[in-house]
Amino acid sequence: MVRRIINLFNKDFGGLHEAAYLLGAFALVSQILALFRDRLLANSFGAGEELDIYYAAFRIPDFIYIAIASFVSITVLVPFLVEKLNGNENNSHGVSSFINSVLTAFFAIMVLSGAIAFFLIPQLSYIIAPGFSDAAREQFINLSRILLLSPILLGLSSLLGSITQSIKKFFVYAIGPVLYNAGIIAGIVFLKPELGLYGVVLGVIIGAVLHLVIQLPVIIKNALLPKFSLNIDYGAIKEVLVLSLPRTVTLSMGHLAMIFLISMASLMGKGAISIFNFSLNLQSVPLSIIGVSYSVAAFPTLAALFSNGESKKFAEHVAIAIRHVIFWSMPAVVLFIVLRAQIVRSVLGSGAFDWADTKLTAAALALFSISLIAQSLNLLFVRGYYASGNTKKPFIINLISISFIVFSAIILTQVFQKVEYFRYFMESLLRIDDTERSAVIMLPLAYSLGMILNSLMFWFSFKKDFEDFSYSIKMAFLNNFSAWVIGGFAAYGTLNLLDGVLNLNTFLGIFTQGAVAGLVGIFVGIFVLVMVGDREIEEARKYLHHKFWRAKVIAPDSESL
Repeated sequence: MVRRIINLFNKDFGGLHEAAYLLGAFALVSQILALFRDRLLANSFGAGEELDIYYAAFRIPDFIYIAIASFVSITVLVPFLVEKLNGNENNSHGVSSFINSVLTAFFAIMVLSGAIAFFLIPQLSYIIAPGFSDAAREQFINLSRILLLSPILLGLSSLLGSITQSIKKFFVYAIGPVLYNAGIIAGIVFLKPELGLYGVVLGVIIGAVLHLVIQLPVIIKNALLPKFSLNIDYGAIKEVLVLSLPRTVTLSMGHLAMIFLISMASLMGKGAISIFNFSLNLQSVPLSIIGVSYSVAAFPTLAALFSNGESKKFAEHVAIAIRHVIFWSMPAVVLFIVLRAQIVRSVLGSGAFDWADTKLTAAALALFSISLIAQSLNLLFVRGYYASGNTKKPFIINLISISFIVFSAIILTQVFQKVEYFRYFMESLLRIDDTERSAVIMLPLAYSLGMILNSLMFWFSFKKDFEDFSYSIKMAFLNNFSAWVIGGFAAYGTLNLLDGVLNLNTFLGIFTQGAVAGLVGIFVGIFVLVMVGDREIEEARKYLHHKFWRAKVIAPDSESL
């Protein structure tokens, strides 16, 4: 058993689907832990001021991580590392010099940024959380300062992750988020009773340490452990900065947009930030399992294909990934909308998390879910463009969509608060009450509209740059949309049938109702796809049957498309 685990740590996963399914399996485990983490938080604090402080405290550290750690991100470094490991620079000295230079420059910038942020947090608190009381603001400042350790640790882990992905050690990369969530859970269970929110935050730091440390054995075994060096290759650093700058600016603006949404939520009543974050975390489950897994698995191969001048295979590879992202994401969109109340009540509905919190979170989840496919495709399109060395287009497209999110959030919130008919329509559609916090549902709506716009712009841009890749994708979308709409109606009908049969005031009753309705919907959707001869369902069956965890090495340049 121990030998098998060690072999998994050192195993290469070169095929798109094998690697994606492996990453998806571990993402599922990580997301299950994340749901358990959120349940513990909801049970302990409810959607109230304390949890608002906790979630808001991540904004500044996360911004530093996005703005600085993107310098050592996987999408930036993997093309460099793939070229150095497989190209003319295939020598240990060249690779070591490169990663040592990156480590030294990154760490110096990160520590300096953290020190500056430490002193600026009190002033920034009025921007990030204008609705906080003085006591809440003081706690927010203290927690934010502790969390400044997390971008340093996760940034270092990202650097190591770039190395492990370049040598296709996906197992190590995949297990990191599992350990990260395990650390947070440990903080909630063991440290929170004595230390309150400070114990939860210390759990975050523990999780970040585990996320970093788990990658060290494989890195050391392959003699690729980066070291601090005074002999910095400034030419290589400049090259990385030039490539990463548009991505860094784009991601930073995206995070600024999220800070803006959190800032708006802080003015919508106690618990609004928590509701926004809980619903965001729930919709992130299928996004992490599907969108992130496929985009991460595809990236090294895309980089290698484009580097070798195989642009046609590059486009075909992207098309295959898109079709499978749609295949796996479409049922999640439909079932998350139909079963939103059952999902929220099953995951979060305990302890201090009351029925009003549940209804608002379910409504926000439904509005986030309408853009799940778009969000997943955006991740893939961005990695496709970065693999081709084009950072300008993602920058422009994301800038437009991010600006749209900010302006639409302002406009939708104003309309919701001032136009009675619109407010009544949205509250009736989503079955929520007229409360002070109900305006918070406009924030996920604005976010989803921006993500859909983003995906459409990427689609037309990619179609223009890489011809003849879209026909099979259109057919896949139509097949899956039709099948899962039918499956959604079947799930909704099953919900109504079970409504008078089960005791919906208990966890077992609400979970059973959602599980049975979901299974019926999935069975009907799959049946329809089989009847129409859907291509993706046969491919998925084939790769699952091959036992992806035992997959043999498949070199990127000989991938069967």
